[in-house]
Amino acid sequence: MRKLVYYVAGTLDGFIAAPDGSYDFLPLEPDVAAHLVATYPQTLPTFAHAQFGIDRPEGRFDAVVMGRSTYDPGLAAGITSPYAHLQQYVFSRSLPPAAEPEVEIVAGDAVAFVRELKTRDGKDIWLAGGGQLAGQLLPEVDELILKLNPVVVGSGVPLVTRDFDPRRFTLVDTRPFHTGVVILRYVRPEGGPGGEG
Repeated sequence: MRKLVYYVAGTLDGFIAAPDGSYDFLPLEPDVAAHLVATYPQTLPTFAHAQFGIDRPEGRFDAVVMGRSTYDPGLAAGITSPYAHLQQYVFSRSLPPAAEPEVEIVAGDAVAFVRELKTRDGKDIWLAGGGQLAGQLLPEVDELILKLNPVVVGSGVPLVTRDFDPRRFTLVDTRPFHTGVVILRYVRPEGGPGGEG
């Protein structure tokens, strides 16, 4: 079965974006960028591939799920298909159907949709954000990859927005970089959804 992987940049105090949804205070440092190009090139937007020397972004993902707040900044800039190399699913009850064949607007229940998506043939599914969608889908997250940035911001969009509901993950890999970023990879423990306990 396909895995849902929440792969996101965050701060030391647990935020993934500013209160207005921007994330320019989390720069992509050169050493981290080189790692991403080699390891997770599919997580870089299609329009940036030439800049990073990516010819064909091969790797573990062939689909991305995101909330409207994650999709909107690109849309405002005229980018209607930010990850054209992936099948894109945008969860929104107010967006009209997308004109792009790679983008599907999903108005229904996110958990039910992702559970069904995981049973389809294909590679793993990247959960790009934001915090509200990640909160809804937390019981379905099989792996959490956090690019932890050496910054404290005080407020903003949290890693997940959800009622108090502890979920335990197991740390399986740590990758520090000279610029202070640490990539932490966690997996959900075996024995049930969400790894309660």
